[in-house]
Amino acid sequence: MKRLLITGAAGGLGTVMRQRLTHLADTLRLSDISPLGDAAVNEELINCDLGDKLAVENLVAGCDGIVHLGGISLEDKWSNIQAVNIDGVFNLYEAARKHGQPRIIFASSNHVIGYHRQTDQLDADSAFRPDSLYGVSKVFGEAMATMYHDKFGQETARVRIGSCFPEPVNHRMLSTWISYDDFVLLIERIFMVPHLGCPIIYGASANTASWWDNSAVSYLGWQPADNAEVFRAQIDEKEKRPAMDAPDVLFQGGMFTAETIHEE
Repeated sequence: MKRLLITGAAGGLGTVMRQRLTHLADTLRLSDISPLGDAAVNEELINCDLGDKLAVENLVAGCDGIVHLGGISLEDKWSNIQAVNIDGVFNLYEAARKHGQPRIIFASSNHVIGYHRQTDQLDADSAFRPDSLYGVSKVFGEAMATMYHDKFGQETARVRIGSCFPEPVNHRMLSTWISYDDFVLLIERIFMVPHLGCPIIYGASANTASWWDNSAVSYLGWQPADNAEVFRAQIDEKEKRPAMDAPDVLFQGGMFTAETIHEE
């Protein structure tokens, strides 16, 4: 493609994808409200508040694909979440509708199903059970993607990212971890397939302890290669196992289920 937009490009995952997705487009358009440093030869840097509708329209114009990592990624006050994860998502989809409907990867989250028990095996048809205001905002984003697909034909991959880090750092991540390599492979496949639709994809590597079933998106041809199980011994050695009634053990959303509502 000619131009790929990555929102949230100054964040932890956005910074990694900025480095790892250069081969997908002639130009990477990188966006954030935080500083992005100096532009490489194939980069366009745009400071953009996702809550600013006109700015988002200008940001999306001329893009052939969007990796939407921007937004608040932790529990926060509702007003903060609303401005970026609610209004910002609407602004993004309206901009895409007006500018040729570039294919979107929407970074959803495992926290849309966080109150399912860790003994549950989930697939694309499993019910929402958000564990936080943040999780609720991602449910909204998935619903927005569905509506724009059904009404306008906008294609979106709703990727419920588990834990995307260099390696898993606790026992829960033995089930939720997705390696950078596997995430890049997934992004490649999403933009490569001739027909995408609006699927739900669980963003996790081929973990032995996985709770999630991606068989509904086998047509993508995505075959994650990494497995968190290789880190189990080192995690057992450095981390005490949580109590059997701890949120990290009971619920798929882990400690997010123990968060209180953040008052305004």
